[in-house]
Amino acid sequence: MEKKWWQSSVVYQIYPRSFADSNGDGMGDIPGITGKIEYLKKLGVNVLWICPIYQSPQDDNGYDISDYRTVYPEFGTMEDMKILIQKCQDNDIKIIMDLVVNHTSDEHPWFIEAKKSLDNPYRDYYIWRKGEDGQPPNDLMSNFGGSAWEYSPETDEYYLHFYSKKQPDLNWENPKLRQKIYDMMNWWLDQGIAGFRMDVIDLIGKIPDQKIKENGPMLHKYLQEMNEATFGHRDSMTVGECWGATPEIGRLYTDPARKELSMIFQFEQIQLDKKPGGQRWDLKPLYLPDLKCVFSKWQTELEGHGWNSLFWNNHDLPRIVSRWGNDGDYRVLSAKMLATLLHGMKGTPYIYQGEEIGMTNVPFQTIDEFPDIETQNIYQERLKAGFTEEETMYAIRAKARDNARTPMQWNAEKNAGFTEGTPWYRVNPNYKEINVEQALADPESVFYHYQKLIQLRKEHEVMVYGTYQLLFPEDEDLYIYTRTLEEEKWLIVCNFHEKTRKLQCKRAGQVMLSNYADTPAAEKITELRPYEAVIYQMESWDANHGERGRDHSSDFEADIELV
Repeated sequence: MEKKWWQSSVVYQIYPRSFADSNGDGMGDIPGITGKIEYLKKLGVNVLWICPIYQSPQDDNGYDISDYRTVYPEFGTMEDMKILIQKCQDNDIKIIMDLVVNHTSDEHPWFIEAKKSLDNPYRDYYIWRKGEDGQPPNDLMSNFGGSAWEYSPETDEYYLHFYSKKQPDLNWENPKLRQKIYDMMNWWLDQGIAGFRMDVIDLIGKIPDQKIKENGPMLHKYLQEMNEATFGHRDSMTVGECWGATPEIGRLYTDPARKELSMIFQFEQIQLDKKPGGQRWDLKPLYLPDLKCVFSKWQTELEGHGWNSLFWNNHDLPRIVSRWGNDGDYRVLSAKMLATLLHGMKGTPYIYQGEEIGMTNVPFQTIDEFPDIETQNIYQERLKAGFTEEETMYAIRAKARDNARTPMQWNAEKNAGFTEGTPWYRVNPNYKEINVEQALADPESVFYHYQKLIQLRKEHEVMVYGTYQLLFPEDEDLYIYTRTLEEEKWLIVCNFHEKTRKLQCKRAGQVMLSNYADTPAAEKITELRPYEAVIYQMESWDANHGERGRDHSSDFEADIELV
């Protein structure tokens, strides 16, 4: 594959509402982001993914857009956005914008017009159907719960919404609508941004009459048309949110020859701690061999045919150190282990704000402390379905999107230094122990581990382009794999759990990065301590075979002994 700048990049995701407040109104804003560029440059990231800052009624925290070319006033102005773009360019940092084009707000001018009459020029910008006997057209369900159809009395028809009823789905079969979207995308690219993260882009090819949500038959035609009309002629980066993707589908999106997207977010690994056939709220413990199987499948099946995104967290997911790490006594070690495991793989890594300092899930107790619309809906639905209050709240505390949306913890002062006013959302009470100021003062902090991981990618192409190979797929505690690029081979060893495991390696290798200060060289290691994670640069020859340069990938596992 042709080398692209975004393959060697590390992306930092910002949720503007919760990142940094510059004016004391309790809500993060664009000038707040601008004021933290030096911090982000110190971390080493070179791309910012900024969640929606467009004009919006904020029914779904900005993912309900009422004007694509206007900034939501509480976030700032378009002039503030231009200043941020320039500040990032001055610091060699690119910006990708959240692109939400599966749906708009019901307060968008298009929808306001569309619902007025059956023959309104904007009617066909959205999806309308007649009901039957006072019932919706069919039993399609919204991803936020309830029917995906909402009755509109103005015309006695139902409109489709796969999210909130205030987020009507756009009709991508309409070429006039598609052109409006492409014009808007080009307008933003002209402002100096480097590309887009595409929200639920796999839904735009929907066929509601056939109950097809994801991966409709026209989806890839639309993306190829979008590529040709917008970012395909610029040196841009695109990533599509695709919950239903398989590796086969992933190749359709990301094979450069098809001219669609740079990469996608697939969520197969993120669903491994839910019971089979259940919702994500139906919890079960993570089984490490399952995680290895999923990650390895994507690593190998996209090799040479596409590009992976690598992520643990985002604005829709709980904090990974609380989810699959240990946010108590081993918070720092397990956060570093999870970072090492992910950043050592092939693909573009994404860091969600606060991940780099080991922020945790929120310890809130009552449903009133979880304002997200999805959380509120799921709470009511599960109680109606017969789950107890205790069962429901246990699942919500573990999986709610709210966990990612508490304000960024900058220091130990009031409101974690996020705002001088009243924060829009309660700050996680552990901010006095977990914050940026503390992390920057501690050379052994999670922050500096992320900084070193990013630097390794900048300095060693094997971390970017090296081929991935999994070792010991059935081991339930250790995740071990190699990266190989020509003569260079790196070994990544991660103890995913708290227990100590014995390990011996017959090959020589030097420590490039570890989350313990005294991890020995590869040939001297005898055990892996709780959550220990180490990246080894292995010597390019094998003492057992005595042949320099020979690739012994097939027998590498035989040279490592696990007990």
